[in-house]
Amino acid sequence: MDENEQRELQTLGSSGAGEIHCVTFIGQVEGHQQLDSETKTTKYEHVMPLLAAIEESPEIRGVLLLLNTVGGDVDAGLGIAELIAGMTKPTASLILGGGHSIGVPLAVAAQRSFITPSAAVTLHPVRMSGVVLGAPQTYRYFEQMQERIVSFITGHSRISRQALLQYMLATDALATDMGTVITGSEAVDCGLIDCLGSLRDALGWLHDVIGGAHGKTKE
Repeated sequence: MDENEQRELQTLGSSGAGEIHCVTFIGQVEGHQQLDSETKTTKYEHVMPLLAAIEESPEIRGVLLLLNTVGGDVDAGLGIAELIAGMTKPTASLILGGGHSIGVPLAVAAQRSFITPSAAVTLHPVRMSGVVLGAPQTYRYFEQMQERIVSFITGHSRISRQALLQYMLATDALATDMGTVITGSEAVDCGLIDCLGSLRDALGWLHDVIGGAHGKTKE
């Protein structure tokens, strides 16, 4: 892990309620294939052991996830999201700017998800760049990838499967693509994200949970 990544994965100051660790997901969530060195990426092989270390650390009592994503590798994103969803410590996510593609599973994986009023999320079907083998097995593979994402999102949020698919497969919302851009308030109204809020709201919720003011937040 280089110095920039170490600065990104920093610990916030402690308070009487306990210590909160901040993890950022900015730009592309990078999986097995490396992007251009100048592209801002979150490398999953660095984040995964970090999350495990946070879960084991007695000094850390809560986790704040800051997200502003532009997409990423499905396997990497879902792998990180499953780790977040499996943590026993209180977790809150906050979408800032945008939550594109795989950023949505990362957001809903937290026990409580927030989105700022000016932020937006982009929902679209699975896509792949480069050469694709035109065979029935390829189409089935895309369907499986799509189903993994849909099942995870609907299993960790209040949005219905039908509503999610309608957003993802819309053909009249984006100029040159299939999918939908949802504003912060609409993301809350449809059940995709839990709350409209900012940094103080996400931190306040975490401190309340750490202090014992709240129980489970999702059924």
